[in-house]
Parts: sequence; structure tokens; C-alpha cells
Amino acid sequence: MLVAAAVCPCPPLLVPEVAAGAAPELDAARTACSDALAVLAAARPDLLVVVGPAGQKERGAHPAGATGSFRGFGVDLEVRLGAGGRTERQLPPSLAVGAWLLDRGRWGSPAEGLGIAESLAPALCRETGREIAGRADRVALLAMGDGSACRTFKAPGYLDERAAGFDALAARALGNADIGTLAGLDVSPADELKAAGRAPWQVLAGAAEGAGLTGRLLYEGAPYGVGYFVAAWS
Repeated sequence: MLVAAAVCPCPPLLVPEVAAGAAPELDAARTACSDALAVLAAARPDLLVVVGPAGQKERGAHPAGATGSFRGFGVDLEVRLGAGGRTERQLPPSLAVGAWLLDRGRWGSPAEGLGIAESLAPALCRETGREIAGRADRVALLAMGDGSACRTFKAPGYLDERAAGFDALAARALGNADIGTLAGLDVSPADELKAAGRAPWQVLAGAAEGAGLTGRLLYEGAPYGVGYFVAAWS
């Protein structure tokens, strides 16, 4: 059963070594992520599953101890997802950021990763979440994902007038643990707005069914024209 959850953005820029001179711009988001992970730790889960968007070749489960790196972003930094033996398969960037956050917070409980396609249908996302919640008596979930990437002219997806409304809806739902609204997010607008968090958030919605969790929005912003949210559910 799901006993706690956290939502964090997944840009590699969260890692100061990757952000370099721009690192201070995301200090508030990093602090909020630490606070959200503290909520997970306080729940004393038997299992933590980190869920994040992944490319077509990177989808699937990553066991405890799986490694990732930020070499593709010009930084010789390796991370490991919890305790466990090394695996040849590398974590996708979203899960590598999650592993970095856990290491930064000195996470000591079992942790695994699951990479999912950004195009995964909502029904399959929710079913995946239900399966995760049923894996142990006390399950925690860390959902890695961003909002729209179209908030400004300089955003990765350029300016789209729908982006602010989409992000506002997502922020309210994440802050209120509103699983109905999260489950109802449409694939097409999310895809057009390059919102990588849609599928992980819907996995969270499925996992939280019947859990009676309440939420708090710890951070909301759009640096670089991308919607970033941090929330904690307990």
C-alpha cells in the first residue's frame, strides 16, 4: 500500500555540477526536494520506487544498485540508486536525477527505479501505479517529471499560450493530492506542451487510489520556461 509519495522535477540542471554557474537559480527547488524526501523517510517505507520518463531503449525496471551518470551533460559524475549490486544497464536521466536526490538526502531504505515512456496511455499508467502500491505493505513513490516546456519564448518548446493553464492545473492537483485530476490529464496536450511529468504523475495517481493521502505543494516555478513542481503526499 502506498504510504507516502514525493513529486520532484527531473532536469539534470538540478545537479549543481551540471548547472555550473546557473546552479543558484534552482536552490529553492533543491531545498524543496530535500523536504519532500524527508516526508518519504518519515513514512518508513519497506520499498521506495522511483518513477520517471525514459526513452524507448531505457524503459523498464532498474533494480537497487543500478547506476547512472551525467557524462552526457559534460560532467564526470556517477550515481547509484540505493544499495545493491551494479548493473550494466544505465539509469535514464530522470532516474539518475532521482538517484542523485536520494544520495544527497542519504536515503537508507531499499529503492528501485522504473522508467516509463512519456507516451504511455493513462490507463496503463494507473495500472502500473496499482501494481507498485501492491508490492509491499508500506510503499513510497518518488515521481520524477516536469510540467510544460513552453512557458516562454526561450523555453525548449517555445511559447505556447496553453502552457500556463496546464501547469496551474497540474500544480493544484499535485498540491492537493487530487488523483482524479491527475488521472484525467490528456496525453495530446501534455505531449504538445512537452510535459514529461504527465505519465509519472498518472502512475502516482494509480498508486494512491484508496490510500487517503493528503498533499502539499512545496515548490512551483518555471525557470528556463519549464514548469517545475515539488510536492509531498502523506
